[in-house]
Amino acid sequence: MKIKTLIVDDEPIARDRVRRMLREENDIEIIGECGNGKEAVAFINEKKPDLVFLDIQMPEMTGFEALQEINPNKTPAIIFVTAYDQYAIQAFDVHAIDYLLKPFNRERFKRAVDRVREQIQKSQTGKIDERLASLLADLTSSKKYLERLVVKSVGRVFFLRTDEVDWIEAAGNYAKLHVGREGHLIRETMNGLEAKLNPDKFLRIHRSTLVNIDRIKELNPLFSGDYTVLLKNGVELTLSRNYRDRLLELFEKSS
Repeated sequence: MKIKTLIVDDEPIARDRVRRMLREENDIEIIGECGNGKEAVAFINEKKPDLVFLDIQMPEMTGFEALQEINPNKTPAIIFVTAYDQYAIQAFDVHAIDYLLKPFNRERFKRAVDRVREQIQKSQTGKIDERLASLLADLTSSKKYLERLVVKSVGRVFFLRTDEVDWIEAAGNYAKLHVGREGHLIRETMNGLEAKLNPDKFLRIHRSTLVNIDRIKELNPLFSGDYTVLLKNGVELTLSRNYRDRLLELFEKSS
């Protein structure tokens, strides 16, 4: 009997890597691929795969958020795929959930597949469901905000601490991180980033702008009801009146 498998990752290269490694697993049948969490939720609820390779860090809806939207009676076995979330890795170990840490090799990949295959063959789906439910409850009750970001630039990957970022601007399905005179693009939406960053450190001042509160030097009112936000490095940003209340409240408390 074939193990019906779904691959979920927003990066085509990452999906292709998993697909190529699965070619050697004769009992696995790839029934679909999804590039985001919303597509994955719809696919899983309709097609009921036995196994899902699920990326965690995806724009708009993370892998964890996607799982929470799945019909609990249709939860498949999950192999999480992650680039850097150390907290999540610790949680996986505690709840005996398998994961692949990017970049993974073929040996680690096969070990994860063998473990899930054994669970499926023994019809332990009930135990799988219990572990997933316990994992999600733990992550939800102990939410941690991002402390570092993974940046991919010119063939290299490096970590950037969030407290190094001065401000962030929207760039379509990407976000541009401004760090001093440098700019780095990451594949993430503003809404997605805002939800993952500590609201005590980063504040939305415009629909296309997030700013590190510690980098703000002063506010200057404009005639329209908007404000100019002057950063310590001399950069001027616009504070939209739709977002001004919280920032003005912070300034009033500190004055």
